[in-house]
Amino acid sequence: MSGAKKSPRPSLASVRRVFREIIWPRRKLVSAGLVLILVNRLSGLVLPASTKYLVDDVIREGRDELFWPLLGAVAVAVAVQAGTSFSLTRLLSVEAQLLIARLRSQVQYHVLRLPVRSFDETRSGELVARVMDDVEGVRNLVGTGLVQLVGGTLTAVVAMVFLVRIDPVMTALALVPLGLFGVVSTRAFKTLRPAFRERGAIRAEVKGRLTESLGGIRVIKGFHAVEREREVFEAGVMRLFRNVRTTLTASAAVTSLGTLFMGLATVLVMGYGGHLILNGDLTLGELFSFTIFLGFLVAPVVQMANIGTQMTEAFAGLDRTAELLSQSKEDDDPRRTRTMPPVDGHLRFEDVWYAYEKGKPVLKGVSFEAAPGTVIALVGSSGSGKSTLAGLAAAFLTPDEGRVLVDGIDLSEVKLASYREQLGLVLQDEFLFAGTIRENLLFARPDATPEQVQEAARQAHVLEFTDRFADGLDTVIGERGVKLSGGQRQRVTIARALLAAPSILLLDEATSSLDTESEALIQKSLDSLLRDRTTLVIAHRLSTIQRADLILVVEDGQIVERGRHQELLERQGRYHQLYTIQARI
Repeated sequence: MSGAKKSPRPSLASVRRVFREIIWPRRKLVSAGLVLILVNRLSGLVLPASTKYLVDDVIREGRDELFWPLLGAVAVAVAVQAGTSFSLTRLLSVEAQLLIARLRSQVQYHVLRLPVRSFDETRSGELVARVMDDVEGVRNLVGTGLVQLVGGTLTAVVAMVFLVRIDPVMTALALVPLGLFGVVSTRAFKTLRPAFRERGAIRAEVKGRLTESLGGIRVIKGFHAVEREREVFEAGVMRLFRNVRTTLTASAAVTSLGTLFMGLATVLVMGYGGHLILNGDLTLGELFSFTIFLGFLVAPVVQMANIGTQMTEAFAGLDRTAELLSQSKEDDDPRRTRTMPPVDGHLRFEDVWYAYEKGKPVLKGVSFEAAPGTVIALVGSSGSGKSTLAGLAAAFLTPDEGRVLVDGIDLSEVKLASYREQLGLVLQDEFLFAGTIRENLLFARPDATPEQVQEAARQAHVLEFTDRFADGLDTVIGERGVKLSGGQRQRVTIARALLAAPSILLLDEATSSLDTESEALIQKSLDSLLRDRTTLVIAHRLSTIQRADLILVVEDGQIVERGRHQELLERQGRYHQLYTIQARI
């Protein structure tokens, strides 16, 4: 997901996409903004235009009758300018923030629908940065940035007309430094855009590391790694600093050279204008007016350089956003056209192969069948492929070869939402959201009644510990359930799965975090937990699966043994070895 280096200028496709998806749907709003900026800039020209009449006619020639009309015109122009500036900001800036909010929501929704493999390969903090930061620049496309760019151009053109009318030669002298400034700005933008793209990637990487370190604070402190983590994070933020330094240096160079060239233009105008006045070819009012109009020409040019930098940053961020949005969602597969009917729970794997890396299969021709309502237990050493089997059964993964079928329907052809709403999960990492225990239970079934929540908590023996809490099920448990013990967190996740009332239940290391007492409580309720649903159980603790209808022993991606507990013990094979090792412990 990291950004590759691209052309420093927005591609034609990028510009078209921005116009089609962002500008055109808001064409009325942008048009109103352009009208406002037009009125704003034209009213701003009243002051320099009136200067000539004030100096030459009112002051030099004593035409008092023009004084108050001139003053009134300037006052009205200032009021119009102030009003249009407020309206412009209120109209477009607010709309830009609304667009940013909607884009963030769109990107977040897209990210949630990416394949699980994408999350395995990308830090969550990096994805957070992509969602929150990359769309920020859009405010310069719909907000005041775009119309100010247009308004600045308009102001510069109108000011140019007045300058040429006053004196073409003096205008040409002023334009030479401006032309040089334009060349410098263009070269600077070629440096800035790739730097802005790189900045987004670095910021995402640094945020990813920060998110990891905050989530793993106990590990960091437990292994006395605070200093090492500081060094890693500092290296990242220094990379970000160097990138910012590059862009700041380029921007400062543009600004400083702009000041230099503008100063040079002023010197040329003062010298040539003073010469004309001494020769009687130019009035003092015309020189004043020329100087102010020159300021109205120079200010938009400098402003356009700054806005150009912002637009460059905006396109860089939107390129990265488009990059993310172009990634295929897990349900984009054209084969996924079937809606899963109510599931009976007949699960079948047919010669399934799967590899996370090409040429390194994790599963090698796995086949088995589970009748509705049966419990299938997967055992084996770590890394043997048990969790991959569970991921395939949950449709988190799709086989490279072979098929996974539920009630005879290939899961690779099914609309995922229609299948997963009938699926229950208890995952190895016992993930809980910040909030209360009740809120975590209701996550699986928001419309559940208080009685149903209470019953699920009772069956999973959650009430065994919540009854000791002052707030019971409404106890706040902190981020990832940090205020609960491992066994308590695991029982909450089991209750959550029970409340979902699934037809197929996946228990991935469901008792791995339970102490002996907690495990005993779970064992007592296994009959009610697993009744009337097909269950795939994965566990290192063999005591939790002795009553399974079928035990599959998985080693090196293959099923090496299958049968019931007693049968496998009598064979004196791999299952017997695993059971004997744990029994000794």
